[in-house]
Amino acid sequence: MTSLAAANRLGIGAFAESPRVELRQNWTEDDLQVVIRAAYRQVLGNDHLMESDRLTSAESLLRRGEITVRDFVRALGQSELYRTKFFYSNPQNRFIELNYKHFLGRAPYDQSEIAYHTDLYAQQGYEADINSYIDSVEYQENFGEWTVPYHIGFETQRSQKAVGYTRIFQLYGGLGSSDRTQPRGNRARLLREVALNTTSPIEADPTGQAITGTTAGSRGQLYRLRVIQGAPGRGVARVRQSNMEYLVPYEQLSRKLQQINQMGGKVTTITPA
Repeated sequence: MTSLAAANRLGIGAFAESPRVELRQNWTEDDLQVVIRAAYRQVLGNDHLMESDRLTSAESLLRRGEITVRDFVRALGQSELYRTKFFYSNPQNRFIELNYKHFLGRAPYDQSEIAYHTDLYAQQGYEADINSYIDSVEYQENFGEWTVPYHIGFETQRSQKAVGYTRIFQLYGGLGSSDRTQPRGNRARLLREVALNTTSPIEADPTGQAITGTTAGSRGQLYRLRVIQGAPGRGVARVRQSNMEYLVPYEQLSRKLQQINQMGGKVTTITPA
């Protein structure tokens, strides 16, 4: 994650500070409504929801404990509501981009991911394609059965490619916008980037200024990474954390970020050295 000041300029400060929405044991009706609202907001891309659009049957099943939050997310993705908002009205590449954002909380990493879902839809149809996101190991590891998907693309974490960080901003329109009302309409945002395996700088404000350290980078440039380093591995108590800095050439930046994540570190800033 960039520094908090940069995150606020980019409009993602709320994501850094907001808790994950999970339906826990001994929940109340208020807890349930928070989860349901969060699921609608995430899966429908922050689009406006009419009361008549609500999936009341799926909500009732969740309330009675007959389905999990993951099942409720699946019901939203398989619904006619989701198809109308995103499937019928978008070209396939744009639809795939939005599915990655809505169900896995990130942008596509490479052309093979686009090709996979294109082929899966052509051979097995809509339901199988939507299920492939929700039944994936990635979904289970990040969200499990009871957590509402959220935008993991704004964070540096294990198994996430560095290219996903800049690309998620191409799909993100801000807390006040929806995925159906962004200025570029229904055009795919990442078609060229994914095809050429490149990234674009993140525009921080209306003037087009890019946040320092989030541009695509240039060969020969050194970058300073500030890292909070903790104990590696899951389930290990972080008794002590240390602040560290690394100077890394652009060509080695992606690999270094992966190593830091594998060792349990968290990148706080990336700036040109």
